[in-house]
Amino acid sequence: MNLAHDGVELVAALLSRDACAAAAAQVALGDPARGGTRCLLGQPWCADLARQLRSHAALAGMVPADAPAIACNYFEKSSDRNWLVPIHQDLSIPVAARVTAPALRGWSEKEGMLFVQAPPAVLAQMVALRLHLDDCGPDDGPLRVVPGSHLRGIICASDAVAARTAGQEMVCTAQAGDVLAMRPLVLHASSKGTGGSRRRVLHMVFGPRVLPHGLQWALTV
Repeated sequence: MNLAHDGVELVAALLSRDACAAAAAQVALGDPARGGTRCLLGQPWCADLARQLRSHAALAGMVPADAPAIACNYFEKSSDRNWLVPIHQDLSIPVAARVTAPALRGWSEKEGMLFVQAPPAVLAQMVALRLHLDDCGPDDGPLRVVPGSHLRGIICASDAVAARTAGQEMVCTAQAGDVLAMRPLVLHASSKGTGGSRRRVLHMVFGPRVLPHGLQWALTV
């Protein structure tokens, strides 16, 4: 599993289980129907975690030293919050304001934040670090990726399904404290969990410091 070749790479035991438990205790989801939130990076504990991950020696070849954290999403699967994600790429980025430019499309608003589909050149520079707060085995709805698909640029929905059918899908299990680095353009999906466990993940996203077309990040750390 290699970030450049496959689009994902696992770094084992980056944080202790106690550190994972402490991070998990900071997150509260009030609505039982929601499987996560996008609004964590502005919280001091999350900003500190972003700095810790960016400066970690084990991630030096994956996250540039000057790359700001631009988002932190939290995902939770459990018996109360069980959901699936169809095959897709992560194309949208959080920005400060709407900009009129022919290359920009797919504007949306989620949890009070403005998003736009980023140009491929921006997405190719981004990396997400998925910090597993719990063990995630085959029955816990782990991430499944099509290795190497990040090298194909933006893939339409029908081609994404075909690529998953034709390709060798990789199942990304992990232990608490492991970090899975992934490129946003790698095709990925996940099924519902079938066990009785709890799968919580902090999905920290890093990107280039400067955006094209006059765009500005909504928040950087």
